[in-house]
Amino acid sequence: MSEVIDTPEILVFTDSAANKVRELIDEEGNPELKLRVFVTGGGCSGFQYGFTFDEEVNEDDTTFEKNGVMLLIDPMSYQYLVGAEIDYSEGLEGSQFVIRNPNATSTCGCGSSFSA
Repeated sequence: MSEVIDTPEILVFTDSAANKVRELIDEEGNPELKLRVFVTGGGCSGFQYGFTFDEEVNEDDTTFEKNGVMLLIDPMSYQYLVGAEIDYSEGLEGSQFVIRNPNATSTCGCGSSFSA
C-alpha cells in the first residue's frame, strides 16, 4: 500500500498547482483522477518532466495530498523530484505547470528538460 507523506519536507505541491489540478479534474467529471508526475529519459538535457491523470495508485507510488488533490510519483521519478516544487503559474507567456528542481544541474529553455 502506498504511503501518504507530508509534502513540505519532501516535495512542495503549491496551492496554485493543487487548485488548478482540482479545476481540471472537475472539468473531466471524474473525481477518481489523480495527477501523476514523472521523469523520463529524453529532451534536450537528458531528462524531461511529464504530467498525466491516472485513476490507479500503484503499490510502489509515493503519494502526496494537497487541498483534496492526490499527486502520484513512481519510485524512479521520485529520486529526481525530492526537494522540488510543483507550481502552476499564469503570466504573459501563458499558463503552465512549473517544476523548480534543486536536483537539476542544468535546464533547457523549453522548461521541461533537465540534467541531474
